[in-house]
Amino acid sequence: MRAFRQIVSGYAIAFLLSPLIGATQDSAPAKSAATEAVAIDTGRIAGVYADADRKIRVFKGIPFAAPPVGELRWKPPQPVKPWDGVRACDKFGPACPQPKSLMGTDPGSQNEDCLYLNVWTPASNADAKLPVMVWIHGGGCTTGAGSLSIYEGTNFARQGVVLVTINYRLGPLGFFAHPLLSKESPRGVSGNYGFLDQIEALQWVKRNIAAFGGDPDCVTIFGESAGSASVARLMVSPLARGLFHRAIAESGGAEGRNRHLREPWSRQEPMGKVGERIADALGCSQAPDPLAALRAKTPRELIDVSNPAQGLFGKGTHFGWIIDGWALPDDPAYLFESGQQAAVPFMAGFNANEGTVFLRNAPVQGATGYQLMVRTLFGKQAPEALELFPIENNDVLKAVDHFTTLSAFGQPARAMARAMEKVGAPAYCYYFTHVAPTGAASKLGAFHAAELPYVFQTLPRVLMLRAVDRNLSKTMQSYWVNFAKTGDPNGEGLPPWPAHTKASDAYQELGDTVQTRTGLFQKQFDLLEQAAGQRIERRKEARGEGEQGAVSILP
Repeated sequence: MRAFRQIVSGYAIAFLLSPLIGATQDSAPAKSAATEAVAIDTGRIAGVYADADRKIRVFKGIPFAAPPVGELRWKPPQPVKPWDGVRACDKFGPACPQPKSLMGTDPGSQNEDCLYLNVWTPASNADAKLPVMVWIHGGGCTTGAGSLSIYEGTNFARQGVVLVTINYRLGPLGFFAHPLLSKESPRGVSGNYGFLDQIEALQWVKRNIAAFGGDPDCVTIFGESAGSASVARLMVSPLARGLFHRAIAESGGAEGRNRHLREPWSRQEPMGKVGERIADALGCSQAPDPLAALRAKTPRELIDVSNPAQGLFGKGTHFGWIIDGWALPDDPAYLFESGQQAAVPFMAGFNANEGTVFLRNAPVQGATGYQLMVRTLFGKQAPEALELFPIENNDVLKAVDHFTTLSAFGQPARAMARAMEKVGAPAYCYYFTHVAPTGAASKLGAFHAAELPYVFQTLPRVLMLRAVDRNLSKTMQSYWVNFAKTGDPNGEGLPPWPAHTKASDAYQELGDTVQTRTGLFQKQFDLLEQAAGQRIERRKEARGEGEQGAVSILP
C-alpha cells in the first residue's frame, strides 16, 4: 500500500501523467502566417494557420468578457470594450491564477485577466454552418486552462467541426461567496462567477461563431472532470437554456458536494460562511470597506489563505458550483431526477480506474478503515455494500479505487443517462478501459483523464506508433464528431453504438476492442442509486429548513 501511495503522490503524478496530459500549448506568438481578419461583435481579429497546408485556422486568446479585475472581481462577466483596427489573436491568453496542480499539468502564464477563448476552424468562409464543439476544461474548479496542449483542436477541425476551448475563473476568484457580495448583487447572490463565465462564453459563441463558419444552432458542450460536472450543471441552469444542442459529460456528473449559498447541505457549511471565514483570515472583515479590502488582495494572497482543495479527497477549501436559486436553482441531481434538464442528445461515461490518481489523499487506512467508511455511508445496507465492494487479495487501495470509480463517476453517469428518458432525449453511455503502456503510468490503469488524448487525437508519438492506440483514438474522435453533427455517435465504418435506456442498459466499451455490452456493474449501481435517491428524498423533506443529516456518497 505504501509503495502505491508513493506512485500516486506529488511529483510522481506529474511524472507519470505528463506524457498523456501535457503542458500548455505555445505561449509565444505563433510563427505561422496570419489569417485574413474576421469581424466579431467587438472588432476585427486575425488568427494564424494551425497546419502547413493552411486548411485550419486558429484564433487564440479572443476576449469573451471584460477583464474581471479591480471592481469587476467577483462580479458576473461584463461586456468586452470594442477595439479599433485588427487585433492579433496569435497566442493564448493567460490562465486564471491557481495553485500548482497535483495532476502535473502546467497552465503556463497566469493572470486575473483570464477570460479568453480559442477557436479552430476548417471553414474558408462564414457560410459553412459547421457544427460547433465547446470544450470546458477540468481541474476541480481550482486548476486548468483551455490552452493545455492535450486540448489542441486541429484534429477536431480536420473532421469538419469548429472547436472552441475556454477559460473561466477558478478557486477563490471564480467561486468565492460572501454576504456583502450578495448584498451588492441585483440578484442577491454571489459565488458562481466561474460558472457564469462558462455561460457567457456560450453567449459569445451564439453571437459570433458564424463568423468562423460555425452554426450557432448546432453547438455541443463537452468537458471532463470539473468540466463534465459543469456540463451537467449547464444542462439544468435556466441561464444556459437554448445555448447548446448536445452535451457530452466525461467523468463527472450532477451528484456531489453541491454547496448552498446560505443553507447547510450535506453536512457542509454554506458557501457564504466559508467566504466570511476567508475574509477573517485575510484581515478584511473589520476594514471600513471589507469588499474593497478583499478586492485589494492579490490573487496569490487569496489562493494561499483559502488553500483551494484538489482532487476528491484533497484538504482545504472545496470551491465549486453553488446552489444560489438563480444560476443553479436547486440540487442538480434532483433537477435531473425530476426531468428539469435540457432535452438534448446526451453522452456520458467514465474510466475504469478513475480513483487511482486520488488515492494519495484517500482518508482510508487499512481494511478496518475501508469497512468503517462503507458502514458509515450505507448504514443498514452496509453488509450488501461490503459484498458488492469487497477487498480482494488484501488490496485495500484497489477496493478504494473501485468504490470511488463507481460511486463518484460511474453511477452518476448512468443516473444522468437514464434521466434523459424523462425528457424524451437519447442518451449514450461509454466505459473507457484502455490502459496506455506509457512506463509507470500503466500502473494507474485507465485513470482519471486518460481518455482525453484519445478524444482529441493528441497522443504522444510513442502511442501513435501503436495501431491499437491510434485506431482507438480515431474511433473515439469519430464518435464524438458524429454526435456533434447529428446527435448520434454512429457512422460508417464504426462499431454500432446503441442508445442507453433503463431497459437495455447498453453501453459502449472503449478499450483494446470497441464493442457494445450491457449490464455494467448493475448491482453496484443499483445500490448506489438507492443511496443517492435517499439523499435526494431527505433534501426534499429538508428544503426550506436546511439539511443537517444527509450523508453524501461522494467524498
